[in-house]
Amino acid sequence: MTRDGLSRTGLGRGYWRLWTSSGLSNLADGILKISLPLIAIQYTQSPTVIAGLAIAERLPWLLFALQAGAISDRHDRRRIMIGANVGRAVVLAVVAVGLAADVSQIWVLYAAALLLGVAETLYDTSAQSILPQVVDRKLLSRANGRLYTVELAANEFIGPPLGGLLVAAGAALALATSSVVWLVAAAVLLLLAGSFRPEHDGTTTIRADIAEGMRFLARHRVLRAMAALTGLGNLGTSAMFSVFVLFAVGSTSAMGLSEPEFGVLLTSLALGSLIGTFVAEPAERWWGRQMSLIAMLVLGGVALATPAMTANPWVIGSAFALSGVTVVMGNVVMVSLRQRVTPDRLLGRVNSAYRLVAWGTMPIGALLGGVVATAFGLPTLFVVAALISASPLLFIGLLSDRAMAAAES
Repeated sequence: MTRDGLSRTGLGRGYWRLWTSSGLSNLADGILKISLPLIAIQYTQSPTVIAGLAIAERLPWLLFALQAGAISDRHDRRRIMIGANVGRAVVLAVVAVGLAADVSQIWVLYAAALLLGVAETLYDTSAQSILPQVVDRKLLSRANGRLYTVELAANEFIGPPLGGLLVAAGAALALATSSVVWLVAAAVLLLLAGSFRPEHDGTTTIRADIAEGMRFLARHRVLRAMAALTGLGNLGTSAMFSVFVLFAVGSTSAMGLSEPEFGVLLTSLALGSLIGTFVAEPAERWWGRQMSLIAMLVLGGVALATPAMTANPWVIGSAFALSGVTVVMGNVVMVSLRQRVTPDRLLGRVNSAYRLVAWGTMPIGALLGGVVATAFGLPTLFVVAALISASPLLFIGLLSDRAMAAAES
């Protein structure tokens, strides 16, 4: 691989092309994540059916994550990212045509969500694995922080309110916009010079490759604990947000928000996340990495429980914003450490094995959200989700600053 010339930050032109493409890709995803549930509630008000859409989108992290990691370690990671974005654009274009022709049904949204989820496993695994090939490993905290800035701003700050406005103007328009943005993101990646195929002799099977990555994660105490922490956090968060639209949107809901207002509410999380991208690196130095993780767990649990106590959008938005700050702080710590301690030839498989645990809980959480909300009501669900999300505080001692430093050395 060849690297472009370095900028003042030492990250290089290649990094900033990756940064630009990632921002566009996350903008498309941000528009979509608000558009799909808003389109779905035009077909049904059932919490279980709405939660099923989130299950379909996240199910590939359970079924295909390991294969995606093996593919990422066998082929050029940039080309995989380009192919995934083009694939997502095509899927949404087809669904948009169906909506415009008024022939789509809820099952079409389910099928689209499943296909988009498969593409996401390929894109995200390769995107995290390609970064150490683009920048020096000593600069990974800085590089990840900058990436989180644009990703969260696009995915949660710009995308959701834009998605709400687009759905209000027309469901097909919202999906078509995401499709076009994904195509542009793929085009930008074509400007990223060099080969990003890791060393692989091609003599092993996919199954053997997957097993090697899983063994590395299973034997690494710190990465194991981080995967469990993230998995429990995502389990609670997915349970809550899979049906949160029913609590927030519509004249009969608790909050009574319109579609655009719902998008604006979610930008509070994005605003906090955006702030977090600027404080993550200094906080890692000043507070230590363990304290960043503790803050993420505590404030994340508070944010999930807040709607059980009030329907005031200002209070809920403030809780989301505070949580967003600490989520980014914790994620920068965990992602950067994983990239530092994992050999490049294994990074795709270790990332995918990690995400099988960390993200594979999302469809389970979405199912849990639909079931608990149906049986006991939304406020009970929010409390349960908060307790699950904060439960890693019970084993946070495994992730001391000393343990993380020892893992890196």
